[in-house]
This record gives sequence, C-alpha cells and structure tokens, in this order.
Amino acid sequence: MDYEEINYRSYSRDRELEASAAFPALMQKTYLWMAMALAITGLTAYVVATNPTLMGLMFQYPNAIWLFFIAEIGLVIALSAAIEKLSLPVATLLFVVYAVLNGVTFSTLFYVYTMGSLASTFFITAGTFGVMSAVGFFIKKDLSAMGKFLLMALIGIIIATVVNVFLGSQGLDLIVTYLGVLIFVGLTAYDTQKIKNMFLMAPDASAHTQKYAVLAALTLYLDFINLFLYLLRLFGNRK
Repeated sequence: MDYEEINYRSYSRDRELEASAAFPALMQKTYLWMAMALAITGLTAYVVATNPTLMGLMFQYPNAIWLFFIAEIGLVIALSAAIEKLSLPVATLLFVVYAVLNGVTFSTLFYVYTMGSLASTFFITAGTFGVMSAVGFFIKKDLSAMGKFLLMALIGIIIATVVNVFLGSQGLDLIVTYLGVLIFVGLTAYDTQKIKNMFLMAPDASAHTQKYAVLAALTLYLDFINLFLYLLRLFGNRK
C-alpha cells in the first residue's frame, strides 16, 4: 500500500464524516422551512379571511384569483429551474412569497368550510403526512418505480379535473378526490425517500447545498397542501 492510497482512503473517510454531518442538518432545514411555509400560508389565509376590506376586494375582483394561481405556478417554475443560479436568500424569499400567495388564495376556504372542519382536516393531514414521510425515510425498498406511476396518475387526475369542469359529474369528482388522496399519500413517501437519498450524497451543508433544502421543502410543502385540499373535500363541513 503506497502513500497515495493511504491519502486517498483518509480523504474518503473525511468526506464520509463530512457528509454524515451534513445530512441531518439538511433534512432538519428542509422540514423547518416546510413548517415555516405552512405557518405563513395559514397565518396569511386567516388574516385575509378576517379582514373585511381584503375579502371585499377578493369578492369584488374574483378573476384576480387566477392571477394569484399564475403567479404561484411561475414562482414554482422559477425556483425549480433557476435554483443553480439563485442565491440562498433569493431562493428562500421566493419560497416565502409563494407561501404568502397561497395563503391569499386559501383565505376563501374560510368562507366555504367551517373553522372546526378546517382545523380537524389539518391535523388529519399532518398525521397522515408524518406517517408517510417516516415510511419514505425508513423504508429500504426503492420507491422510484412507484413515484413514476404516481406522477403519471397525477397528470391523469389533473386532466380528469379539467374535463369535469365541463361535465359537472359528482361521481367523477368523488373518484378524483379519492385518487388524489392516494396519490399524494404515496408521493409524500416517494419524495421523502428521494430527498433523503439526495442529501445522503451532499458533500456539505454550505449555502449552495442549502438551496436544495429550500427546493426539497417546497416539494414536501406541495405534497402537504394538496393532500390537505383533497382530504378537505372528503371531511370538510361546508357552511
């Protein structure tokens, strides 16, 4: 065994120790940023819903909701596509802006569903999300194949939802709702495993790497939000 081989092995061990230290830090930041975004969305929704002036504007200009949707989609695309070029503060700011915009659109839920059903559905979602995220984190089986199937199924229910806008079928709406719950339950496990595998290979917890923790937090945030919306359609009590 020569000196270069000894040096190489020593370097490899150092990188393993560095990666093992980075992994929990990156996972922690992912869940903290996700929780922060959920808190911002919930607080924004409540503030807007309880402010007569703001809600008056929402009802006065109902088409403005589409502008918020377009802005949200644009932010997700921008954050995902330009993550390499963005700085950590800018990536975090875009995530926060997205959470605020989502909160504005969610404010209308307070006028459709009772406060009690919103709260109970949130806790049901949190429990379901927590269990499935733990499954994705600890399971040894590779979920890649399941993830591809779920993504195709997601495209399918999006198309079915658009079609049902014109059909108005309650039966199809119920089927889409149940499928939506199943899809986002599965995606929560799949995305958690994907994020875990990505951060296991992370060389450090530098600002550059933390940008991907912001992107990972956005992914899990979207899983949570969509799961909440589909469960709300099942368990929510309308006013």
